[in-house]
Amino acid sequence: MRCVSGPDMQNPPERAAGTAGFDPERLDAFLQREVPGLRGPMQLERIGGGQSNPTFFLSYDNRRMVLRKKPAGVVLPSAHAVDREYRVMRALADSALPVPSMVLYCESVDVVGTPFYVMDRIEGRIFPTHALPGVAPAERRALYLAMADTMATLHRLDWAGFGLEGFGKRGAFFERQLRRWAGQWALSRTGENADLDTLLRWLGQNLPEDDETTLVHGDFKIGNLMYHPSEPRVIGVLDWELSTLGHPLADVAFNTVAWRTLPTEYDGIRGLDLAALGIPSEVEYLDRYYRAAGRRSKVQPFHWAFAFMRWAVIFEGIAARSRAGTAVAGNAAHVGSLAAAMARRGLEAIDEPMHTT
Repeated sequence: MRCVSGPDMQNPPERAAGTAGFDPERLDAFLQREVPGLRGPMQLERIGGGQSNPTFFLSYDNRRMVLRKKPAGVVLPSAHAVDREYRVMRALADSALPVPSMVLYCESVDVVGTPFYVMDRIEGRIFPTHALPGVAPAERRALYLAMADTMATLHRLDWAGFGLEGFGKRGAFFERQLRRWAGQWALSRTGENADLDTLLRWLGQNLPEDDETTLVHGDFKIGNLMYHPSEPRVIGVLDWELSTLGHPLADVAFNTVAWRTLPTEYDGIRGLDLAALGIPSEVEYLDRYYRAAGRRSKVQPFHWAFAFMRWAVIFEGIAARSRAGTAVAGNAAHVGSLAAAMARRGLEAIDEPMHTT
């Protein structure tokens, strides 16, 4: 059994996943042996919807932790990379970006059936929807601006200085990503989506010339941030499964698609009275990010078109699994139908005037 709790864990090889369930007593015995000072009985609670990496609260009398594991069964080679999640958060422990404290990583399948890691639990607030119901307008605005500031902090990090050299490839990010997502669309295609085909062709013909590499989260959105229990500030950036080295404007465009989609289009805020809600306009939000990040180059139609293409391919994959009867979520058919809407939004982005830099 190879389990790592020190700072030198470097992307260990994965082993085959085991069964979907696991024995809590075996996990408890493992933790009692590997984590000094635990007292009292272990309490285990499943959290989240189960679409990605299964996640559990682990509670002892004197310590509260979180376990994230790879799903059981066969998964795509690069998917559900809990080792990468552990590595990046461990590396950023002493950075300006708030992340949970890592406890240990275990690549063995002998404890819970798949590789997993354990981190200390952060106590705070998570907002699952962009409209932030139940929040006062002034605080809602502050929460959004804190998100922009946190994203800027992420993109300003000296990732090489934090030991993340080799965490991804330098340069040609959009070219490589476009090949990947076009390949995913080819694999999941069970019907026609002419708008998505058009979007992919346009993206391939309009790759940006600028080449920049930062640490990118890959899924930077308000639902993946932990806020302070009573203050409008981010105390933890979560769910690093899609993180890599890449172009920061890919994160920014992905982060702002909510302004361009309706509430019925996967929780967008388009059409809502943003001023009454206290939510900054897209322009104001982006200006806040640009100032905090010290950026002169700005998001262009390409970046939003790319973000919507990615969403469309994701939803097409969900639709394919739904038709095959292997989707996890009960609303997979509905979510899959959003692929057409996302592709249309991507084409809308193409027709926008270019932003100045």
